[in-house]
Amino acid sequence: MADPMRIRAQVAGANATIRVLMSHEMETGQRKDAAGKVIPAWYIQEVTATHNGKVVMSAEWGTGVSKNPFLQFAIKGAKVGDKIGISWKDNHGDTRADEATVV
Repeated sequence: MADPMRIRAQVAGANATIRVLMSHEMETGQRKDAAGKVIPAWYIQEVTATHNGKVVMSAEWGTGVSKNPFLQFAIKGAKVGDKIGISWKDNHGDTRADEATVV
């Protein structure tokens, strides 16, 4: 399993800003190693965000996303103490899910 995501969720007025740093190699399948062999594709395909268990954002990613991707988005109506969950699944079937509390 990949390293834990770093999730920050902060309230500002009526919205909460969510910042997520994901740890993932994100290989495109187009690079070659030192021996000239193609490095197989390995990237996050699906990302989902929940607010107190309700899906508020989902995304489909591909090979064009950088290594260790950063994601930022806002949620209306979030309050201090609410739970924000982020999960992803990559093209090898690996998954990661982490949660943070809004501050």
